[in-house]
Amino acid sequence: MITPGACMALLTRKTVSMLFTKALFAALTLTIAFAVLPMANQAVAKDPIYTSAFSNVAAGGHDVVAYFDRRRAVEGNDRYTTEWRGAVWKFSSSYNLAKFKADPEAFAPQYGGYCAWAMARGSFAKGDPDHWKVVDGKLYLNYNADIQNRWEQDIPGFIDRADGQWSQKTFD
Repeated sequence: MITPGACMALLTRKTVSMLFTKALFAALTLTIAFAVLPMANQAVAKDPIYTSAFSNVAAGGHDVVAYFDRRRAVEGNDRYTTEWRGAVWKFSSSYNLAKFKADPEAFAPQYGGYCAWAMARGSFAKGDPDHWKVVDGKLYLNYNADIQNRWEQDIPGFIDRADGQWSQKTFD
């Protein structure tokens, strides 16, 4: 017959063993996470053109030709679209659509629409179509206003570094 004291000792050993196993599992999980997370940005397959996770629309649906002609961000229209490099591009007019189709490289944002500042650091981050700048006839997007302000402190340097990083990126 098991006495209450023996039962309590058995429960305590099982509880300690269970807690130890949970703590060990948590420690291993954290160790693996901290080892893998720094590589996650490079390990995740990226598309050559940034689109959100739930859409295949480039430049957030903005008309990329308008940045050059109207010097402002303009929403595209579902009536004027084309597909290029696996993404759907929207335009505010048939005229802008025709201009893009004639020379997409001239109007598409650099680095596929990923953030120019992040690309200079070798990372992928979303480019926000409301935080943009045309420099030497090329469109650059940045993540947000704060990042754009940082990028504008040394535009030529960031572009040079981002160009080097982008040239090393490969897409399947």
